[in-house]
Amino acid sequence: MPSPADHHRWRAERFAAVAAPTGNLALIETRWTGERPDLEAAQAEAGPGRTVTQIQRATSPDGDIEYGLRVWDADSPAIRAFDRIATYPFDPAWVLTGRFEPIAADRTVPFEHIRDNGGTRDLVVPGDVIVEIQGTEYTVAAFDDGGVLLLVFGDETNGTETYGSGRFLFVERAEGTGFGAPGPVVLDFNRAFVPPCGFSAQYNCPLPPASNRFPLPIRAGEKNVVFVDDSDIHAH
Repeated sequence: MPSPADHHRWRAERFAAVAAPTGNLALIETRWTGERPDLEAAQAEAGPGRTVTQIQRATSPDGDIEYGLRVWDADSPAIRAFDRIATYPFDPAWVLTGRFEPIAADRTVPFEHIRDNGGTRDLVVPGDVIVEIQGTEYTVAAFDDGGVLLLVFGDETNGTETYGSGRFLFVERAEGTGFGAPGPVVLDFNRAFVPPCGFSAQYNCPLPPASNRFPLPIRAGEKNVVFVDDSDIHAH
């Protein structure tokens, strides 16, 4: 069971990560180029104090790849305006045990993305997480985020107490458990976090599918990103 001290360390690490030179707050541009970009030329164009990295995404079930780049500024307007991440107090009651059930390798779930104007993209979902909350069992889809199970979820606090588009949560597995193996998981909702799009308008985050919207308030984890003087990151 995580302790308040464990949670405090996680909060400190999280704060440092989002404010790092290539953290969420530093992203000032995402540009899809189609072909693989010339990073050296792009870095020269970006100038000192900025970092350019390559990104890619699959554009078809056949594995066609589109390339792009991201530009990070260690002195971005969002970093300068960042105050804190508002959170709920640590509550051990929101550390829940569930189970992971793998599914067919070719199952996908349509996810809307925050900047896609209602369009959807099919994301591969390696399995479902079954968890009981306040006496009711829920089945939610977790997808593969670089070899880690990621839950994109919504609940009744979104838009009033927490980030309007939902929150993210990494699903914890026992050490040594294979990625796709069935078995117990831990959902520590105290570590539910605001997605990257809450820190920079240059991200295009997935929104919770209907199956991942809990019909109850989950008052644990991060609430919202707080900027000084109510700065608007979408203006940058």
